Amino acid sequence: MVAVVAACLAWCPADDHAAVEAALAAAREKESAARAALIGEYELPEKEKAYLLHAAESVSLPALERYLKQDHHAYDGHSAAEHVRMREPFAPPFSHTTCPECGETVYNSDPEGREPAWSHHYTGAHVQYSRFPVPLKVYAPEEQGMGLWQKLVHRVETDPFNLAATVVFLLAILHTFLAPRFHRLAGRLEHSHREKLRAEKFRIEHPGQRMPVSFLSTLCHFLGEVEVVFGLWIIPFFFVCRHYYSMGDFLLYVDHDTSFTEPLFVAVIMVVASSRPIYRLAENTLQLGAGLGKCSPAAWWFSVLCIAPLLGSLITEPAAMTLGAILLAKKFYYLKPSVSLRYATLALLFVNVSVGGTLTHFAAPPIVMVAGKWNWDMAHMFTQFGWKAVLGIAVSNVLYYLFFRREFARLAQVQQEECSFSGRVPNSWEDRQDVIPVWVYAVSIFFLAWTVYFAHHPAIFIGGFLFFLGFTMATPQYQNAFSIKVPLLVAFFLAGLLILGGVQGWWMQPVLQGLSELGGSITMAMASILTAFNDNASVTFLSSTVPGLPDEMKYAIVAGAVTGGGLTVIANAPNPAGMAILGKFFNGIGAMQLFFWALLPTAILFCIFNFIS
Repeated sequence: MVAVVAACLAWCPADDHAAVEAALAAAREKESAARAALIGEYELPEKEKAYLLHAAESVSLPALERYLKQDHHAYDGHSAAEHVRMREPFAPPFSHTTCPECGETVYNSDPEGREPAWSHHYTGAHVQYSRFPVPLKVYAPEEQGMGLWQKLVHRVETDPFNLAATVVFLLAILHTFLAPRFHRLAGRLEHSHREKLRAEKFRIEHPGQRMPVSFLSTLCHFLGEVEVVFGLWIIPFFFVCRHYYSMGDFLLYVDHDTSFTEPLFVAVIMVVASSRPIYRLAENTLQLGAGLGKCSPAAWWFSVLCIAPLLGSLITEPAAMTLGAILLAKKFYYLKPSVSLRYATLALLFVNVSVGGTLTHFAAPPIVMVAGKWNWDMAHMFTQFGWKAVLGIAVSNVLYYLFFRREFARLAQVQQEECSFSGRVPNSWEDRQDVIPVWVYAVSIFFLAWTVYFAHHPAIFIGGFLFFLGFTMATPQYQNAFSIKVPLLVAFFLAGLLILGGVQGWWMQPVLQGLSELGGSITMAMASILTAFNDNASVTFLSSTVPGLPDEMKYAIVAGAVTGGGLTVIANAPNPAGMAILGKFFNGIGAMQLFFWALLPTAILFCIFNFIS
């Protein structure tokens, strides 16, 4: 009605404006009275009635009536946290109005006009379509003056889903530590199964007949593959989601609220970086460093562990991890070093790659998460983090080299024997040393650069990847066969980690907030510990949501997150890629052994980041 009168006012002569304006005022008064009467029909607290009446001034009567018919809405006298405890969906405040709870302007819909479960007003960032996890801002009004433990208890009482989801996450982490035990059990069961077949004098009676396998052995082998652990624990997580919320919320969480860009990027960059032209280019580059030591095993070891991690600041950490792991496999691990040296090398690779991406602000995920929000540019990264990372990498490598110098001498002897033998035996096709044309190098570098540049745009870098596959098929004489299985398993691992880790903010955020009160050294140490049990990018992202964080605490949290990135397989996103490439040289990678050998380089980097300003 008001809109019709306003239209008439625009077209009528100037002499009649006063009469039309009076009619418009009367229409507004009548519509306001109708809104007040409609609101008065519902039993609402007086304070909420006043908020609702003010917010409904720009809402039509039919829309207001539809809103009030909902059992749970923002003006029914309950806070957002109380609505969560009701276990019922509720309607947020009217869009473009003031929230009765915090006084901020509310924007409910996304750019496409859809109304998610939690809008920007509650999340403070992107809209959230699933009802879980409850945005951290929802807890804040009721947590004033609470300590850390009280906050955690309050959040579990508000939403018991928090505790259940974290239990599943911790069981998945425990599974990663037990994976080598399952691997060894699978070997024993397979051996027993073969002995049983031999005792029964089993024979293949038909060319198409398959050898029977032990189901238990296969199952244990599956449970022993670290790459499938987090994907496997999505199954119990699904039932937890369905119990506390609904299947629809789980699907919304996976389809809309979780970004799988990073797993897809890691899978694509692993394939591109492992192609023969890129590998040969990296090999020739690192050979310049290895040549200083006459390309001995120690020289290659030192060159790869010093130079490859620093490439992570340019070509991203997953690409640096892939190239470093492949070079170590072909130049060092094939000589069969001792078990201790294998674990020490793997631990150094993980730790060095984690800190090697800190020379710039655009390549390493834990840095990208905060660089824009905290205005950290390349100059800041190099002066505050980069040169310290280079120093820490060099010191750690030298100490481990001195510790294993006798082992390196033995490997040099093995290498000489291998070279004398390989002089009489032809090399494999993959190890051929024929010349690759410059244009093949150029096109391969283009696809690598394309993938890195569009790392945050999956539709673009996946499209480029399809063209890259076509290019490799058109140049088979210069390429080696590569497997998609390992990159897909790594992507599966990271996707599972994202799904389970995405609901851990309820306890990580107050822990990080509490750390800011304990001083820089303790904050850095606790950030490293948190990183061991979650991806370091998650740690730095949650730290960026803590309001009023001092600059020294920002430095301490980021330094701790990148320092602890080599303690476990899940501590840094590229670690599963290195584990997948080098896992064949281990009888199941033991998490405790990896943790033990990563402690020293982690401690060295911790001291450098903490005590050198």
